[in-house]
Amino acid sequence: MPQTPPFTEQLGPSGYQNSYQTTEDSRAGLCYQDNNLVSGSLEALIQHLVPTVEYFPDRTYIFTFLLSSRLFIHPYELMSRVCYLCMEQQRLSDAHTDETQVRNLAPRMVQLLTEWTETFPYDFKDERMMCSLKQLTQRLANGDQVYRKAVVQMSQGLLRRLTVLSQYEEALSKINATAAEQLTAVKVKPQVTIHKDLLSICSDPFTVAQQLTHIELERLGYIGPEEFVQAFVQMDPLDNDTVTFRTNTLEAYVEWFNRLSYLVATEICMSVKKKQRVRVIEFFIDVARECFNIGNFNSLMAIISGMNMSPVSRLKKTWSKVKMAKYDILEHQMDPSNNFYNYRTALKGATQRSITANSNREKIVIPFFSLLIKDIYFLNQGCVNRLQNGHVNFKKFWELAKQVSEFMTWKKVECPFEKDRRILQYVLTAPVFTEDDLYLASYDSEGPENNMEKDRWRTLRFSKVLGHPNFSRMSLKMMQFKS
Repeated sequence: MPQTPPFTEQLGPSGYQNSYQTTEDSRAGLCYQDNNLVSGSLEALIQHLVPTVEYFPDRTYIFTFLLSSRLFIHPYELMSRVCYLCMEQQRLSDAHTDETQVRNLAPRMVQLLTEWTETFPYDFKDERMMCSLKQLTQRLANGDQVYRKAVVQMSQGLLRRLTVLSQYEEALSKINATAAEQLTAVKVKPQVTIHKDLLSICSDPFTVAQQLTHIELERLGYIGPEEFVQAFVQMDPLDNDTVTFRTNTLEAYVEWFNRLSYLVATEICMSVKKKQRVRVIEFFIDVARECFNIGNFNSLMAIISGMNMSPVSRLKKTWSKVKMAKYDILEHQMDPSNNFYNYRTALKGATQRSITANSNREKIVIPFFSLLIKDIYFLNQGCVNRLQNGHVNFKKFWELAKQVSEFMTWKKVECPFEKDRRILQYVLTAPVFTEDDLYLASYDSEGPENNMEKDRWRTLRFSKVLGHPNFSRMSLKMMQFKS
């Protein structure tokens, strides 16, 4: 089978423009420029995906088209079209078809279906996809014992991947349920619940950074490449059927970033004494620095985000005692100016290290995920999906596939660090304060400094009393009487 050439060999260093001009020849509805496919009708692109006895599509094309085609056609409809073209072109539906022809085509079709099931397994959660897959593979498997075995192996691999995904979703639900239970316990009986802090579990910032990297790589590993397209883009407006997709694994990863940010802010604000708050801040600065050294930029940014939250940043007396040299370096690295130039430079360095690395430790690259999503979003917004002649703008999708394929490489790295269950359990399930609770704790540590803060403090205290489970109308009357 043809090997996949690097995307850099097919794509230029810059993005593509909305305008499109070419004088190159057209081949069966496909337009090429410098021998690279740049556009085509949807029907021609689907035809280009389907193998024949003499032809097999390049693997780079397979990935790019399967990734981007969902902007124009549902995966189950694409699978149906692929099956139809395969069956009709090769006359596989004909009972009198020469079995030699079936045997010649079978390895190519099995290869295509294997590419699809391995790279985009979540497409096959749809029963219509599975139905079309079974219909085609049953016909292919009739040709030869070898291909029957290959079809069985492909099907078993797909079922394993779907089972693992289901188990992951169940595990996430249990983690979220445990976190919710602990938060409820703190709210109902705050005087009884003993709320530990992370430093009491582990005071080594390097170990904590390693455990955060475990969580990052695990959650990254379950994000399918198609989710970058489905989560942010609706079906093409020229099609009658429009769908908004929702993806649990991508959402779970975004929620993890938010949780880590609020956990950092909570750990700081819950400390009653200034000396302890200083210690916690400096601890998380060290954790963030270790995340940077590992290549875990997402946890790094989440920690910085937590320390930059208003309830934390307003603690001026606390921050005046913090050794700021390390923190200033980290903020400089993640400075958003010039489109995060410093971060992008560091990411490029980590990527180069990963390419030449001999160990998984050096291969770790965990991007700042929100910025990755933003880049893909603006790539989609900045380039049209269809050209004026109705062709699909495949130039754009080569660039999209290039970005997503890089992510695919990063997420496959196995975490080399030993797991610490106590740290993981705490980080994933410990109660975290809401923004209002963070402000109340912050004002308790360092009182309101101006009228605006005083007004907010009074409002939050009153709201907290109203929301307490033991609060009653009689309590409100007593408060009103006292006032």
